Amino acid sequence: MNQYPLWKNLLVMAIVLAGLLLAIPNFYGEDPALIVAKENGVGFTESEIEDIKAYLDEKEKSFSSINTKNNQLLIRFSDVESQINASDSIRSYLNRVATVALAFAPRTPNWINKLDLNPMSLGLDLRGGVYFKFEVDLDAAIDQRINQYVTDINKSLIDQRIRRNIKKEGNRIRIELSNPEDYTATRRTIRDVDNLLRVTNSSNASITSMIVEMTEDQLKERRDFAIQQNILTMRNRVNELGVAEPIVQRQGLDRIIVQLPGVQDPTQAERILGATATLEFRLVCENENAFEAEEKGRAPIGCDLFYERSGNPVLLKKKAIVTGNQLVDASQNFSQGRPAVSIRLDSKGSKSMLETTKRNLNKPMAVLFIQQRQETKEENGVLVNSAVLEKEVINIATIRGVFSSQFEITGVSVYEAKDLSILLRAGALAAPIFKVEEKTVGPSLGQDNINKGFNAILIGLAVVIFFMAFYYKGFGLIANFGLLINLVLIVGILSLLQASLTLPGIAGIVLTVGMAVDANVLIFERIREEIRNGNSPQASITAGYQKAFATITDANVTTLIAALVLFTFGTGPIKGFAVTLSIGIITSLFTAILASRAVVNIVYGQRTIKKLRI
Repeated sequence: MNQYPLWKNLLVMAIVLAGLLLAIPNFYGEDPALIVAKENGVGFTESEIEDIKAYLDEKEKSFSSINTKNNQLLIRFSDVESQINASDSIRSYLNRVATVALAFAPRTPNWINKLDLNPMSLGLDLRGGVYFKFEVDLDAAIDQRINQYVTDINKSLIDQRIRRNIKKEGNRIRIELSNPEDYTATRRTIRDVDNLLRVTNSSNASITSMIVEMTEDQLKERRDFAIQQNILTMRNRVNELGVAEPIVQRQGLDRIIVQLPGVQDPTQAERILGATATLEFRLVCENENAFEAEEKGRAPIGCDLFYERSGNPVLLKKKAIVTGNQLVDASQNFSQGRPAVSIRLDSKGSKSMLETTKRNLNKPMAVLFIQQRQETKEENGVLVNSAVLEKEVINIATIRGVFSSQFEITGVSVYEAKDLSILLRAGALAAPIFKVEEKTVGPSLGQDNINKGFNAILIGLAVVIFFMAFYYKGFGLIANFGLLINLVLIVGILSLLQASLTLPGIAGIVLTVGMAVDANVLIFERIREEIRNGNSPQASITAGYQKAFATITDANVTTLIAALVLFTFGTGPIKGFAVTLSIGIITSLFTAILASRAVVNIVYGQRTIKKLRI
């Protein structure tokens, strides 16, 4: 009567063992470490690794090991102080050829590493670090776009010799025409600039005029584009901080949250995040020698001297073909099986690109990345902030055909295509940002949060285990076993999903500890009721599980719905609570209904019982 078929016992055992395997990496602890990766995505050679080892030995940095993983170097240290000191030294030694990120590496054995199993990641409130909340000026994004429309429309009307008076009125453009007969031609010109713009006739008896406006869909698209481009820009800049597992995400309509675990200097982080950047497309000066210009210290007439990421000098024409504010979109793709970057320009940029490519087929064109950032230097014992302008050639490609608004850049690797698309899209902020909140969480406070959260789980677990064992005897011990399995499964699923565990997430786990035995209490009380009604012990066990099933399902599903609503409409901390609560509800259903029943069947199902102690 109370026996599972073999396949169901094996299924329960397989799920429990899988959860235990996924949870194991969390019990080994972790070491302070550095993750070193080349910017072009290529792995380190043996000689390069030996050079880095020799450099660390010379500088007397107490590193414990150096390993390679996914084309990256993982350097472990015995303490955080050595890790931080070594990060500055290695960053200076590699001279921007590679990124150096602070991280914590789990001390898992090789067999776990081969299975690619990882522990849970910890959120900012547990790891420590810097938290920023920025507000994006969406009105400025719309204003920038309106100004661009004014410039483009005005230029087109000048080319057609149409006399007009064009001015911006808020989010609208008013065009007054000297000759009423130019109305149709002007309307056609506006459609050429952007056929989605709304044009309204506002003429009266004395003057011919029209109002040009962006549609509601265009306004929404522009605001969303400003947010997304700013997020990409800030993610790209976060890489310069060398932060492992950063979080850059949108919050609400116009805000961006940046969480930088492990960073303890908010001034440095804010300085980099607030930097301004743009880009330019320029032709290469083919008939000039860049190395000679570098030796002489000056560029030929009509050219400027720049450097590629590899350090090689290159001469570019002074006049830019297209600038970053004319870029509409950039994305990574494949062209004829080769990695490529697709570019889309606005009307002004496409016209300039069309004219340039017509005259310069089979000639090289470069992408110049320009960034202005704040740098702090010590002069005569005083810290002085100064603006530093950095210009770097990130790509050179040959013009293979005539194109205008849309074209592709090829001749790059997969890694370079990915980086280039991000740089092109995130080269400049689409709208100004303003810091509205800043918090710094120290690692000691984060560790204190971990300790208190862990203690809360242990105390709650101990109290529940004692009560269940005292009140329900042998069945209580089975429920306690299910509770331990439940915690293991929660940790295993969080590790599998690589979800960041936060303080509210710990609260969700603590709540789950109390809720996990609710189903067992319902089942055990139902078994007691069946025994009082005179049923046999075996029949009472069967009836207890069967009749309590509907109530258990109803109670847990309604709680799960509430958790999903919290996750859908909540912000960061609430989402963390909802995630662990949802996982806890699902695992507690499994342990209470299937896992504990399997144990009960094994203990009581194959023998005759005259009296059931429960």
